[in-house]
Amino acid sequence: MNLTLTGKTALVCGSTQGIGRAAAVELALLGATIVLIARNEETLRTTLADLDTSQRQTHRYLVADFGQSGAAITAVNQYLTQFPEVHILVNNTGGPPGGPLIDAKADEFVQTFHNHLLTNQALVQAVFPAMKKAGFGRIVNVISTSVKQPIAGLGVSNTIRGAVAQWAKTLSLEIARFGITVNNVLPGYTQTARLASVLTMRAKASGKSEDETAKQMEAEIPTGRFVTAEEVGAAIAFLCTPVAASINGINLPVDGGKTGSL
Repeated sequence: MNLTLTGKTALVCGSTQGIGRAAAVELALLGATIVLIARNEETLRTTLADLDTSQRQTHRYLVADFGQSGAAITAVNQYLTQFPEVHILVNNTGGPPGGPLIDAKADEFVQTFHNHLLTNQALVQAVFPAMKKAGFGRIVNVISTSVKQPIAGLGVSNTIRGAVAQWAKTLSLEIARFGITVNNVLPGYTQTARLASVLTMRAKASGKSEDETAKQMEAEIPTGRFVTAEEVGAAIAFLCTPVAASINGINLPVDGGKTGSL
């Protein structure tokens, strides 16, 4: 199989921890040059030092807070003026706080819509010309299994993630003829900071300990354990390879089989 990404450049959002970091590590191992994007420069530097350079890649990073309007777009556009070639975009942004949908405020929806869908759209528009010119592009959006089956207690996230999935599907129909694929990876319960916050929320709501809550959640997963960030990162990296050229417009759950639908 042709899994090599030598000569390709990948912009990876939210790439200093969890799934974003794991994706960056896997893409670098396949030969890609990585451009990390996150808000903490210290952790960006640490992550940068951990990336594989066996194929003489020169990895870089951009400091941007996705919670600040336009920050990521500004950083990427500035980068592109100097280094215009981009072949891979991994859209990955942390989800909003949990809570019942009935209690959600309008500004929570607006902020989450901006952070996820509008930022994704602007980033795609920024890198699309280079992908089209190269005849090769991979856009992977890290969303959630909630687009197939809503997750209790994550009302705002469920709503906006669904919108992102529909946006991605529509985009995949429009730009595939240029050699650019668009896919969504749907992590299940994954060992990240996000899962830790969900465990805390559910434990508090149920009156159980976090350990008890974790065991109960793991019991719902056919594989009997939480997914690792590295497993999700590997799925993202595969979708970015040349051999995945005809995989387009899909939602790929990486959840141990928990999602109750095909």
